[in-house]
Amino acid sequence: MTASHPPRSGSRVHLGSTAQLMDGISSRLAEGLRLVSPLGHRRTVPPVLVLAAHGSRDPRALETVRTLADRVRELRPGLPVRLGHIELNEPLLPDTLAALGGTPAVLVPLLLSRGYHVKQDIPGMAAAAPARARVAAPLGPHPLLVETLYDRLLEAGWPPATDSTVRRTGAVVLAAAGSRDPDSATDTRRTARLLADRLGVPVVPAYASAAAPTVPAALRALAARGRHRVAVASCFTAPGRFATQCAQQAPWLASAPLGAHEAMARLVLHRYDQSLATPYRSAA
Repeated sequence: MTASHPPRSGSRVHLGSTAQLMDGISSRLAEGLRLVSPLGHRRTVPPVLVLAAHGSRDPRALETVRTLADRVRELRPGLPVRLGHIELNEPLLPDTLAALGGTPAVLVPLLLSRGYHVKQDIPGMAAAAPARARVAAPLGPHPLLVETLYDRLLEAGWPPATDSTVRRTGAVVLAAAGSRDPDSATDTRRTARLLADRLGVPVVPAYASAAAPTVPAALRALAARGRHRVAVASCFTAPGRFATQCAQQAPWLASAPLGAHEAMARLVLHRYDQSLATPYRSAA
């Protein structure tokens, strides 16, 4: 980390502070005006969409989820969108919820299957929020998730038209984080089946930790079946240690993490809408 340099004059400090103050006042004023219709009637404000990210020591992960939040805002202008992390990055999810005060929220986990975070951590944080907070389903399995996986494979070099050679010798390892929760493996297998239907080749789920098979074991099993043209599909929301390790093990090509693909932003909004259409249940 580089050391910061003090300003050369007190006037710069004053002007910068004044600009920040005016920006804050303008933002609050604009937010208030958005709540009032041209006829003076107060508009109904939808619950805040809170992206519940895991958090990572890799700075690219934070950049990715921020970009994804921006894409969600672009798709639905006027919907308040906030970000909170389970660990490792700020803002932490409890702090995000506390800052909302009495404003209702829907927490959309940026996680790709059920597991401890989806079943325990996030609902526990929602239950402790000052206002009513719903917890949406994780992003996977879902066809929009598969659409993103498919596009990332195409970007990495997967042939858009699967010929007889690829169908005979090709395959994909769907690399996911892994969990001891059996529901997580069930969800990942479902995603693998949907992707296999899209590609026309076998797709084998494999894991970076906590579950079997590992990515190397899945690659060996496919090679034993004569599948040597194998790609690794990165079933990770954002770049990080696990995603990098899995990609490095690819014998042919490896796709990028899901990231801020437009289909992911659409999926976030789908989970948000789906949660609001479901009768509310306390997260406690």
